Amino acid sequence: MSALYFDHAATTPCDPHARAVLVAALEHDNANPHSTTHEPGLAAARMVEKARAHVADLIGAQPREIVFTSGATEANNLAIKGAVRHLAAMGSARRRVVTVATEHKCVLQSVADLGREGFEPVILPVEPDGRLAPGVLAHALAEPTALVSIAAANNETGVLQDLDMLGAMVRESGALLHSDMAQAAGKIAVDVRATPLALASISGHKLYGPKGVGALFVRHRPRVRLEPLFSGGGQERGFRSGTLPGFLIAGFGEACRIAAAQMGVDAAHLAALQEIFLDHLGRTLPGCVVNAAHTPRLPGIFSLRLPHGVRALDVLAIMGEMPNPVQASLGSACSSAELAPSYVLEAMGLTADEAGRSLRLSPGRFTSAADALNAAGTIAQAALRVRAAAQP
Repeated sequence: MSALYFDHAATTPCDPHARAVLVAALEHDNANPHSTTHEPGLAAARMVEKARAHVADLIGAQPREIVFTSGATEANNLAIKGAVRHLAAMGSARRRVVTVATEHKCVLQSVADLGREGFEPVILPVEPDGRLAPGVLAHALAEPTALVSIAAANNETGVLQDLDMLGAMVRESGALLHSDMAQAAGKIAVDVRATPLALASISGHKLYGPKGVGALFVRHRPRVRLEPLFSGGGQERGFRSGTLPGFLIAGFGEACRIAAAQMGVDAAHLAALQEIFLDHLGRTLPGCVVNAAHTPRLPGIFSLRLPHGVRALDVLAIMGEMPNPVQASLGSACSSAELAPSYVLEAMGLTADEAGRSLRLSPGRFTSAADALNAAGTIAQAALRVRAAAQP
């Protein structure tokens, strides 16, 4: 059985070059990077700082603005809770924390958690195209706001928010702007200097690096301060205590270096794969629709709505029995255990039936044109079998 992996939005395979750097670091530079009284520790510390520079270069930051974490979930929690709690500790009267209904669950839950601490969580709706309307944000910012969190790219639809425009509004209001960039970093050009970001989260395993490592951008000027999530030895400028996993960070840094170097090539490749896939599917399974088709989106993620009467869950089940199954998902990986329709698609105004007919497809750097053709054919065949089984 040869599976076709179309779930890169959930996780990407580790790039061979990043994996080689990781393995070499594990074998040869695995001292504690905080033990700087001997050469092995110094070598590990230099390796970490080299990786920090690669991560910073990818998003236009300074190396000292990069705080290593275990991934984007931790980075999002640290950014949102840490910044808002610090403002409150400094006597700020701003209690409102704003985010968007289509955010990743860890962002929505972080904001909800702050609500139980006496802050005011505000969840903004999106337009049918998945984007946040400027007028909706402006209305929310009419009340003094501590922080706004808006993802650069949605992890189910690939929809891109206009962070430059929205960010300018947030800055004008005096609030801090955080962005979950787990899907965007390494896929599209990101410049934290050009966009008025105070905080931004990225993840290693979303850009062909290892799992278990990520980073938080924390702007130095004007300086952003955070309350740490947990106590310890004060590593990472006091924001994130704990011994750094040097080998994971080395692989992460190399993945960021590669992403920066071939971002344009990857984007063109993914756009071509999407066109090949949709062209073939359109001829073999009429009636399919791409959710938010005409909205600016990442080239590597698209939410495919199947024809009437064809549930996505049934198609996935049928494909599991086929020789070349397409490995895809119903929505975000963190919600895959839940069989309820995607909350992201429902927030965009899709009915439960429309959301239930939607698959998230995300090819990647190593997906071939033949893979795209075969995936379209397999999905069409599975959908036709589902439709036939439903006939009396």
